[in-house]
Amino acid sequence: MRTLTYAQAIQEAHTQLLSTDPRVFLVGQGLWSPWYAGMSLKDFDKEFGKDRVIDTPVSENATTGVAIGAAIAGMRPIVFHPRMDFMLLAVDPIVNQAANWSYMFSGQAGVPIVIRAAINRGGEQGAQHSQALHSMFMHVPGLKIVMPATPYDAKGLLIAAVYDGNPVLYIDDRWLYDDEGHVPEERFGVPIGKAVLRRAGSDVTIVGISYMAHESVKAGEQLAEQGIEAEVIDLRSLKPWDKKTVLRSVRKTGRLVVADSGWHTCGASAEIAATVSTEAFDCLKAPVVRVALPDAPAPTSPAQEKAYYRNSGHIAAAALSLLEVHVLDSTARCFSGCGPFQSHENRDGVSANCRLIPKTRGA
Repeated sequence: MRTLTYAQAIQEAHTQLLSTDPRVFLVGQGLWSPWYAGMSLKDFDKEFGKDRVIDTPVSENATTGVAIGAAIAGMRPIVFHPRMDFMLLAVDPIVNQAANWSYMFSGQAGVPIVIRAAINRGGEQGAQHSQALHSMFMHVPGLKIVMPATPYDAKGLLIAAVYDGNPVLYIDDRWLYDDEGHVPEERFGVPIGKAVLRRAGSDVTIVGISYMAHESVKAGEQLAEQGIEAEVIDLRSLKPWDKKTVLRSVRKTGRLVVADSGWHTCGASAEIAATVSTEAFDCLKAPVVRVALPDAPAPTSPAQEKAYYRNSGHIAAAALSLLEVHVLDSTARCFSGCGPFQSHENRDGVSANCRLIPKTRGA
């Protein structure tokens, strides 16, 4: 089976697009640097020329606006924002222009543009370089949003986004760049708006977004060791998102954990939780639990980063709380039946009515 890293899969998608379609070009910051895009755009300026791989000045608004104009004129640009944080400087052309253009012209003119933004996290980068802002753009009509979590989807969703005909935000997470997985050599697309089942189960549904889909698969494996069968769904697309697949799973399991790499308040997990609570309320055996970042800026200290970012352990603990299985996490906090993902401690840091569970399913 042929395998590539996540970054290599992005690189191969770009290569195939640039090689076969003269309308495709790249524009953004750091495109001529071998490392700026995690090696995913390495040497494209040499292979395809600097007139199709355009390394721009630091002007996110102008860069994005130029690309939108090119898309309206018939090109298929891919804009690269190496840090999603600074894509905020391009909100006007993205939200006011690209998202509204087709509507303003009654569908007679569109903006077939891909805006790629990378989420950076960890590495002591701090609050201004570590933000996952995808939920902000979910709110905007006229935009599509994809967030691949595997090398296969990293390639397939990029190709699909270029030919979708609408403005698509393609958001990748640098923590995934070294992950390896099966990627066919031929050109292929992955349907936008279609989730994928990563693990079948009947006890609890876990929906993961981007890097947290990766962690959700690991959480499913951890839960299986304890006799709990979690159904893990990789959402892949945030707008539109696959309500049908999620609702079908929740109606089977009766329990839902949503794991997101963004903040808790008004995050993508909130939209999913609200939809399930509205459309499948009668099937829920427990309240929906969300695993997301605390409502605080990203820290710079490595010790604080370790406490700040969510991982498979948090997801597994959330699932256990829904099943009323009491478990202690690495900080000796108890996630018990007192409420979803709430903790309580005695003076020794352990709940008086809780215990560590064995490798089999507890009660």
